[in-house]
Amino acid sequence: MRAPGAGVTLALVLAGVVFSGSAQEPDAAALTPKGADTCLKCHDEDSKFPVMAIFKTPHGQRADARTPFAQLQCESCHGPGAEHARKKPAGDPQGPIRSFGAHATTAPEQQDGACLQCHAGASRTHWSGSAHEGANVPCASCHLVHAATDPVRGATTQTEVCGTCHARQRAASLASSAHPLRDSRMSCSDCHTPHGSAADALLAGPTVNDTCYSCHADKRGPFLWEHAPAAEDCTLCHAPHGSPHRSMLVQRPPLLCQQCHTQAGHPSLAFTPGGLPSGTPSAFLLGSGCANCHSQVHGSNHPSGADLGR
Repeated sequence: MRAPGAGVTLALVLAGVVFSGSAQEPDAAALTPKGADTCLKCHDEDSKFPVMAIFKTPHGQRADARTPFAQLQCESCHGPGAEHARKKPAGDPQGPIRSFGAHATTAPEQQDGACLQCHAGASRTHWSGSAHEGANVPCASCHLVHAATDPVRGATTQTEVCGTCHARQRAASLASSAHPLRDSRMSCSDCHTPHGSAADALLAGPTVNDTCYSCHADKRGPFLWEHAPAAEDCTLCHAPHGSPHRSMLVQRPPLLCQQCHTQAGHPSLAFTPGGLPSGTPSAFLLGSGCANCHSQVHGSNHPSGADLGR
């Protein structure tokens, strides 16, 4: 038999469970959308974090149903902001809100999750597992959403943005022989897809050579007489980001050619770096180069071009 008062006790316990569950629910006021007007009271042009320029970008167009401002405005990306907007005593930090950037308190995967709500698919298909995603580089580390013009999307400024992390490649692009990145006639995204790629090094093409052929179509072939290294990988002979040697070669000829070709059976001498300008410079070395005779180093279709000489 159940003890007297057990039903009352059970009811109180159940009531306590219900009350405890309700206490864990988010504050309804904290989830009430605040709207951009509330945010702009603090984040105006004089703020440490100004946002007014967003109205000059696609994100700030309320007439476009695809944009954040056609939905929950600032909170579409930053999450519920009631606690953040609540007035605090002087010296107290504002409530938390989803923040963006390389040094933000919000985890990179949470930042990217907000962006991928709209920007999934297309060129972001390979983002998951990509080099940048694996290195915890959030979207906002490269993109400035609140800027009137996103620097990473501009041909004149993209190299500077990429160069903040890829310093070695940026230094190479300033060499005497390099692709015209510093002249803004090319940008990093002409060869690389920063949001991910099925190819190595985030290349835009499926291979190194296919990426190079998108501009250097005359080197594609097929050739009757093929130079094997050229058909295999352009970077065996060329430094794509820049080099102090002409044609962005990884080493000056004939030293480059002699890495594969010996002088055996050929009327030539094996040159060494000792013959370069020094105490006893060699004019023969300085004036010679395999391409003086073997001019078609990428391949030849001439009937007599077995030695890539025509």
